[in-house]
Amino acid sequence: MSDILVVILNSQLQRTSFPVVQPLPNWGLWLCEGTTIGCYADEKAHNVSFSLFPSSTLNHPFAFSECPPLGLESLKVKDSQIQASSYKRMGLGPHRGRLNIQSGVEDGDIYDGAWCAEYKDQNQWLQIDAKKLTRFTAVILQGRGSIWSLDYVETFKVQVSNDTIKWKPCMNATEEVVFEGNKDSETPVLAILPEPAVAQYIRINPQTWFKNGTICLRAEIMGCDNICGLYIEGTKDKLDFRHHNYKEMRKLMKSVNEMCPDITRIYSIGKSYMGLKLYVMEISDNPGKHELGEPEFRYVAGMHGNEVLGRELLLNLMEYICQEYKRGNQRIVHLVEETRIHLLPSMNPDGYEMAYKKGSELAGWSLGRFSYEGIDMNHNFADLNTIMWDAIELETDKSKLINHYFPIPEHYTSEEAMVASETRAVISWMQTIPFVLSANLHGGELVVTYPFDMTKDWAPKEHTPTPDESFFRWLATVYASTNHVMSDPDRRPCHNEDFLRYNNIINGANWHTVPGSMNDFSYLHTNCFEVTVELSCDKFPHASELPIEWESNKESLLVYMEQVHRGIKGVVKDRDTEAGIADAIIKVDDIDHHIRSAFDGDFWRLLNPGDYDVTVTAEGYFPATQSCRVEYEHYPTICDFHLTKTPKQRLREILAKGGKIPKDLQLRLRQLRIRKLRASTKLINRRRASQQRRARGAHN
Repeated sequence: MSDILVVILNSQLQRTSFPVVQPLPNWGLWLCEGTTIGCYADEKAHNVSFSLFPSSTLNHPFAFSECPPLGLESLKVKDSQIQASSYKRMGLGPHRGRLNIQSGVEDGDIYDGAWCAEYKDQNQWLQIDAKKLTRFTAVILQGRGSIWSLDYVETFKVQVSNDTIKWKPCMNATEEVVFEGNKDSETPVLAILPEPAVAQYIRINPQTWFKNGTICLRAEIMGCDNICGLYIEGTKDKLDFRHHNYKEMRKLMKSVNEMCPDITRIYSIGKSYMGLKLYVMEISDNPGKHELGEPEFRYVAGMHGNEVLGRELLLNLMEYICQEYKRGNQRIVHLVEETRIHLLPSMNPDGYEMAYKKGSELAGWSLGRFSYEGIDMNHNFADLNTIMWDAIELETDKSKLINHYFPIPEHYTSEEAMVASETRAVISWMQTIPFVLSANLHGGELVVTYPFDMTKDWAPKEHTPTPDESFFRWLATVYASTNHVMSDPDRRPCHNEDFLRYNNIINGANWHTVPGSMNDFSYLHTNCFEVTVELSCDKFPHASELPIEWESNKESLLVYMEQVHRGIKGVVKDRDTEAGIADAIIKVDDIDHHIRSAFDGDFWRLLNPGDYDVTVTAEGYFPATQSCRVEYEHYPTICDFHLTKTPKQRLREILAKGGKIPKDLQLRLRQLRIRKLRASTKLINRRRASQQRRARGAHN
């Protein structure tokens, strides 16, 4: 065997060759010389690539299914590659037999939650064409996803073929193997083949099923399509493409900080229920400091702990920015120098750890979604929408209505309120830093949603726009149109919604109503605009898919961040002292949503190109208005404002300091008193005249 050379690809796609010297007892497994790496080898193979795993795991049952999924769940396997012996109707056809596929809400929906055979006998099968010789190693089975029916397969057989005519059963010595299937409709079950089977086609042949149901299943197939192992491809970037648990995430963030200490800072905004810190990576040319006029941007991932792609993308993003900044990539250098970036890769680390322990194909659809306390953080922020809409209906004087910075209700802030510690930490973070733009990274679909997420009057779904509808549509389009998978016109829908009809963007409330969303809270309680990005059909993609997912999302992540520089920005200052004015209200004509200046007086108003009349008001100052033109270039229009104190405000400040009132102020105050006296006299005279007219009318 000494002439066999094993070529190993590490995570950076660097090739290393080792002669095979130590045969291991099972199925062509070998230990490479001078390493602790196990690799699967064919005795006839020479100078080929092999899938790798630590030799310490060779006795673990999952080691022999280390091949990645073929891609039924991720849609890498096309509908045309899946066939069946029969099916009940189109909505339950073979193309619906994909792991974790979700059904529509209607009974008999055309998008149902599994493949279901028309007949109840042992001659039914679901067949997958891998398109090339593949080393099949395992099958993962799941029952039908439905709120109307309970259907799952309890036992099944597996056969393989190269021509679909002659089928070879999966054997265990001299007996055909009958695999254990499901005991419920949602929990995925892994069945490892006794020996890897090399073929082009594979069939799942149900033998028994839930006695009160019928033959229905969702599946994933594990297999290496180069027969010898897994070849990682998809990007030239040398990043750490794997799933990181809490300790590994912290280690990676620390390594990025050590590599780029001048532009990075790690800080924590709080802890999860189980005490795991919510770490944030800050990237800026002056980390730890808000710079006057520099906008603050954030990405949040992992609100649902089992939707893991966003977490890995943000870890890759911080690596990438560090590497490219050091290389002098001018796009990245400009982004770092002109923006303060905050990356929160895991808002729900407790949930992630639960899903991570099961693994990418076995976590199911919902394990790890909620916090440890069972709270869905996507519905856990204060519902300010209802407060706003109730005020609009009840208030007769529309001038008294507010349209921004809605206060949080007292009952929500109490210790007894069912608010997750993670949610409280994020709200405090939002209130501390004057964020301008954000995105909330999710998984399980391919679409970008924008506020409002909640419908008025609790309708199940209805288009519910904000006053900034046009800009939110722009933000959503920016991400969706640059994402490789979303922008593919030939892609199929993930589950039960065809978002291609909407160019892969949708008003959140028009998809399904979400009371208490982070997007709506961010818009109504702070200055920050936020969208939700559903990154992939698969909530927990296999590690082998991460390089491709990174390449698909890299440009989208960068170009979306750059939108923080679109619109107008400026500083509101006191005309006399040049001091910044905090909490000044910035109003844009014809857009009924205001923002406020930050503690240094700086502000950022996201706007599409156009001409705008902007008015700034602040307590104790006269309002100021100016016209601001937003151009198409990727930099903001500067609109600074200098406000003049009102005489009353000047008087208050002088009296508070115990000073003397200047003559010009005395004169100004006298003029104001005279003006006020004249106005009140006119009002009294009008009332008297009105009373006299009514009296004459009554006398006549």
